[in-house]
Amino acid sequence: MNIWDIILIIIKFAGAVVVFIYGMKLMSEGLQRVAGGKMRRVLGRRTSNSLRGIATGTAVTAAIQSSTATTVMVVSFVNSGILTLSGAIAVIMGANIGTTITSWIILLGMSSSAEKFVIPLIVFAIAAPFVLMKGDKVKSISEFIIGFGTMLVGLQFLQDVMPNLIQHDALLEALHSCSDWGLWTILLFILIGALLTVLIQASSAVMAITLILTANGWIGLDIAAAIIMGQNIGTTLTANIAARVANSSGKKAARAHFVFNMVGSALTLLVFYPEMNLIAYLAELATGSNARLDYRMLPVALVPLAITIFHTFFNVVNTIILSCFIPQFIKVVDWMVPTSKEENEDEFRLRFISGGFTNTAELNIQAAQKEIEGFSRRILRMFTFLPPLRTAKDDEEFDKTMAQIEKYEGISDRMEMEIAQFLTKTAAADLSEEGSQRVSSMLRIVDNLESIGDTIFQIAMTRKNKRETAVHFDQGLNANLSHMTELVQQALDVMDQNVNGEFKTIDLDAAYEAEQAINSYRDVLRKRHLDALKLGVYDFAVGNAYSSLYALYEKMGDYIINVSEAIDNSVKLAETIGESPNSKE
Repeated sequence: MNIWDIILIIIKFAGAVVVFIYGMKLMSEGLQRVAGGKMRRVLGRRTSNSLRGIATGTAVTAAIQSSTATTVMVVSFVNSGILTLSGAIAVIMGANIGTTITSWIILLGMSSSAEKFVIPLIVFAIAAPFVLMKGDKVKSISEFIIGFGTMLVGLQFLQDVMPNLIQHDALLEALHSCSDWGLWTILLFILIGALLTVLIQASSAVMAITLILTANGWIGLDIAAAIIMGQNIGTTLTANIAARVANSSGKKAARAHFVFNMVGSALTLLVFYPEMNLIAYLAELATGSNARLDYRMLPVALVPLAITIFHTFFNVVNTIILSCFIPQFIKVVDWMVPTSKEENEDEFRLRFISGGFTNTAELNIQAAQKEIEGFSRRILRMFTFLPPLRTAKDDEEFDKTMAQIEKYEGISDRMEMEIAQFLTKTAAADLSEEGSQRVSSMLRIVDNLESIGDTIFQIAMTRKNKRETAVHFDQGLNANLSHMTELVQQALDVMDQNVNGEFKTIDLDAAYEAEQAINSYRDVLRKRHLDALKLGVYDFAVGNAYSSLYALYEKMGDYIINVSEAIDNSVKLAETIGESPNSKE
């Protein structure tokens, strides 16, 4: 064999791999379009405990035929706060089980005469949206069928172009020599499997190549199992790449995927050869052959089935064992990805009501109160992002700050929704008059806190539009808005102090004083603005952006005072009930 023969084999092999991967991609994308939206909703909701998280990860991955898509979604959901880290780890464990369906599909494709029905299947799928019915769902189903057919074609190509090692003594001898190193052989092929998966970026293609190698008798069950273990480790790379731009929680979810597969492989190595014997026994038992507990006696024809059983066994058993150690996994990834105090404040996490609803109404109210205190602190932090928008030196700095505000706006929306739902459920219980009033006040508070967040986001969007349209304020206008920002900050500080008074003490006079200062300065700015427009001091674009900004700051002041007033109503009612002769001591 000369160099040109080797190059030709590599080109053919690469082409077959590309066809196979393209088919898998089409198939997965078609399924994702049919069920992707539902799958995302399921991922976000059905992960309240480890068992449900694992079942969800299994079902979603089996449905969309892509563990990569599942893990990338998990990383993004953890990054945005929709999923907790423990829920994400459970889903990732389930995704490892779900991906075993792919290996069974490949095995089925290898063992069937795909060429007899693939072309008619693809032709039907292409014609269906035009002949039978129209619609996005039909097109997506057709895309799935085309992808499935293309994947089978690619699989057939892989089988056809795989070089016959029997004709190449040097290669076969080198492979056999590597097989005589005991455990070092297994470790070597784990590394090869991981590197091959990283290189191809398709674990399904590595699985297909491995099955073809075993079907031809060129590698045994033990080496094939090692490659599959390496493939499981290599496939974690995609999630870790996706997590590079994520926050610490997203990075932790990706690291957890890697640690889980590494630990699973280490556990398997402890019982590797007995497990190989068991897998060989199961493969022979499944086909009605003379079952023996010796993988070295396994017929070549049964090795592809055995390796598919191993892939499933490996992921299912590891998940069963390691799901009991999710808290320990969290400690490990916490150590791997330390979180700064500042970033920890940026994470969406309900600390006091996430544990669920209790039968004691007072405890529920106290838990909600603590969440509201945290909500208030987040709003104050969100407000601190506004000044950097004005002083940003370049687009990159501006966009980074804008992204933080957008993230906090999403957090405020979810906090308002979840706290309100919890309070509504609390209100349905048998509450005292004081308890009912506190819940009512809390509902009003979270509504206004969310409105403050919305207003901050509106100010940020106004700044963004101003920047994109090249509208510039002079030093005087910037100074006016800076002073307005200071006044609103003072009002927010008073509001936060009142929120943290546990509905027992409140400084309403300070709240009204801060709100009046905002209103008075707004009136001053509005009068100056109207005079400036009459005199033509600045054009309409500048004036429109300027008036929009100071009006939004004043609007924020209204929401801020609403929070303190809601607390005051609750405090006054509590005092009235406490002074009542019929009140309980």
